Amino acid sequence: MKLSALTLLAAVGSSAAFAPTLSGSRAPTGLFARKPFISGNWKLNPQTRDEAVTLATEIADSITDDSPDADVALFVPYVFIESAMASVGDKLMVGAEGVCPEINGAFTGAVSTGMLDSVGVKWALAGHSERRVIFGETDEYINGQCLKLIDQGMAVMLCIGESEAEYEQNLAGAVCAVQLKKGLAGIAKEDLDRVVIAYEPVWAIGTGKVATPEVAESVHAQCRSIIAEMYDQESADDMRILYGGSVTPESVDELMAQPDIDGALVGGASLDSTKFGRIINFQEV
Repeated sequence: MKLSALTLLAAVGSSAAFAPTLSGSRAPTGLFARKPFISGNWKLNPQTRDEAVTLATEIADSITDDSPDADVALFVPYVFIESAMASVGDKLMVGAEGVCPEINGAFTGAVSTGMLDSVGVKWALAGHSERRVIFGETDEYINGQCLKLIDQGMAVMLCIGESEAEYEQNLAGAVCAVQLKKGLAGIAKEDLDRVVIAYEPVWAIGTGKVATPEVAESVHAQCRSIIAEMYDQESADDMRILYGGSVTPESVDELMAQPDIDGALVGGASLDSTKFGRIINFQEV
């Protein structure tokens, strides 16, 4: 469970704000609780079904009774979804790396929410920078994906983040504000429990560069403020915001210690069961 920095400030003077932290658990609070969410994005990997089954099985085996109380998900290529599901059982969730905002018709190569739902998928990514940059998906298209997933009764992980040039011009907050407002347009407050935000600075994805915990926390706090403006403080406090961008076993503990970082969307390290297992089993510092 986590308190945001803004809520902690607002709660000064209240005994609830200073409740003792229990070993192996998040700080309890009567205000709200955000369950950590550790997720992996396999992208265009691995190359065979057998490799996917082995990797998924090893990752599932890393989740034990001693693991943190967290949601865990793998976003995998469409062709591996059912095999991965069979491999992991109920230890973690298996989601799709994307979805078409159209429900049927002449859209060659597309996969709809109904198709995914029919095989048991409940989560999908939307707005990943690689889809925005390489495949030209616009904010409007991404919003369509989000709305269609919500309409289908599914859940969405909306990815946002700035380029290196935008970061250097101190535009991270502005870029995230636009992507959040356009991506979440039309989604009602009562449906936000099926939305998770993943902040992924584009300059850190696959580069080995990682935003310092302090920089990541600053942007996460800005994103939470934007959600409060769009909806209300309660919605902002309840929203899980994950960090993505070359998350590693060496960086995860300090990232997860930040009050507004509620988990991770992991790329490269999710293809290594030992590394991803360590990230799933992050340590509180």
